[in-house]
Amino acid sequence: MQLDRIIAVRNNKTIYCDEGKTYKVFGELFSKADVLREAMNEALAEETGLFVPKVLEVRPINKKWAIVSEYVEGKSILRLIKEKPNKKDEYLGLFVDLQLEVHEKNCPLFGDMREKYERKILLSAVSKEVQKKLLQALHEKPIQKKLCHGDFSLSNVILTPDNTPYIIDWSHASLGNSLADAARTALSFYLGDERELGEEYISLFLEKSKTSGKDLESWTAIVAAALSVSANEREKRLLFSIIENIE
Repeated sequence: MQLDRIIAVRNNKTIYCDEGKTYKVFGELFSKADVLREAMNEALAEETGLFVPKVLEVRPINKKWAIVSEYVEGKSILRLIKEKPNKKDEYLGLFVDLQLEVHEKNCPLFGDMREKYERKILLSAVSKEVQKKLLQALHEKPIQKKLCHGDFSLSNVILTPDNTPYIIDWSHASLGNSLADAARTALSFYLGDERELGEEYISLFLEKSKTSGKDLESWTAIVAAALSVSANEREKRLLFSIIENIE
């Protein structure tokens, strides 16, 4: 095993590829329990029938914990859109269809989204008054138990050479309201400075899911507050401005 080919670096995790396997090596801030929880989420996602890279093992590498999975050859939808802008609508349509397919999967062993958002809102740096409003809004939402990826972004869907869509990075997955998951996806476009593409995503999601923009927007401040807990300073400023505008 020679971990000298880095294929991605994100959120204090470095992902290597070697001999048909990926090695997601976690930074020292991640405990063994954190890594095992993420591996469990990946394994549960495999059982839904979706295309998910298979978890092979969890092991220490150079005194850091790592998840070893099968390597999936392909390109992210984000990269494909940048390489082939004339096919943007086709790729975006596939992306939304895949997210809606995720929402229809039954997987009762995932954690509860509402509990996760409650905890993160209370950990956020927004004022106590805003926290109270967001928690009240959260508790007024209809209860759903849909499978939600929690970070369904263009970079987390890989298309293989035969156009098979693999979904990666299930660390934030939970059971909850599908509109919250869509709000999280919409925010990923804004945080990535892809506002125009984000607006196209929202329009397409609302059309295909037959939901209203008002219902989707009502989740945005809740999700933004939860995201702010682990955001960097630039992202926090943007998220707080979104919360203030909605409030």
